[in-house]
Amino acid sequence: MRQRARTHRGRKAGLVAVALAALSAAVLTACDSSSQQGARPGSASSRPTPSPSPTPPWDPTPRSLAAVGDSITRGFDACSLFTDCPEVSWATGTDARVNSLALRLLGPAGAAARSWNHARSGADVADLPAQMALAAAHKPELVTVMVGANDACADTMERMTPVETFRASFEASMARLRKDAPKAQVYVSSVPDLKRLWSTGRADPLGSRIWKLGICASMLGEAEDDSLSAQQRRDAVRQRIVAYNEVLADVCAEDDRCRYDGGAVFDYRFSGEQLSRWDWFHPSRDGQERLAEIAYRNVTAAKPAAGQAGGGAR
Repeated sequence: MRQRARTHRGRKAGLVAVALAALSAAVLTACDSSSQQGARPGSASSRPTPSPSPTPPWDPTPRSLAAVGDSITRGFDACSLFTDCPEVSWATGTDARVNSLALRLLGPAGAAARSWNHARSGADVADLPAQMALAAAHKPELVTVMVGANDACADTMERMTPVETFRASFEASMARLRKDAPKAQVYVSSVPDLKRLWSTGRADPLGSRIWKLGICASMLGEAEDDSLSAQQRRDAVRQRIVAYNEVLADVCAEDDRCRYDGGAVFDYRFSGEQLSRWDWFHPSRDGQERLAEIAYRNVTAAKPAAGQAGGGAR
């Protein structure tokens, strides 16, 4: 009896072991099947997730600077009528009173040796890719951009640069810079509020006569006209500038080494003393100094400027 009981218990234990082994195999098979259904070999879920690349820190003390843009950066009409005056440029000028961004960052010797001005009077955003190529050739640590006023300043409203065309040209400009100078930092100024300049200068007899020669006709043409159609025209030009500034902010935000001024230049209220006494449109020496201050504040700030793309109060 004892022998048969032991034999019975042995058989029972063997059956339990077999059952457990079968159950384990079924569980493993189910897990493998589920894993294979949820993630194919080589799929994204089966590979380790790469760590995001850290955002490069902004260097507030660049050791070289190149400027691109239009007549404002060339100091046009700041020293004499219808003449460039790059020595008073807010970006690269050597005039001690203006105290340009280059002078503030590099000092007189550094500004003379390691700053370059490739802006051109009359340039619009379509000219920017070629200017960027020239700037990138220097391998500068900082590139300043101020462009867009000439895109809004056309003979007629219909000839203003379309917003999507403006975007495409600015994107192409940034791509060109990144191709030739991938580590360069970029400071982008907003386009000034041309309607505010019209409001400031329209009362000056000399300025209004100069405007009749064709300076920014879309905004400054028929400066004394207060009719509804004239007001609508000026508002439309201003809205186009707001749209350009939104493009500058958007494209700059996509680049880890780019800073937009947050609409600071657009929002700045230029006084008569800060506009050229010859055309009441371009910045004077005083106005160039204000632009240099705004740029230096943004370039050396611990964080990028917060604010609108450029559409503040009128």
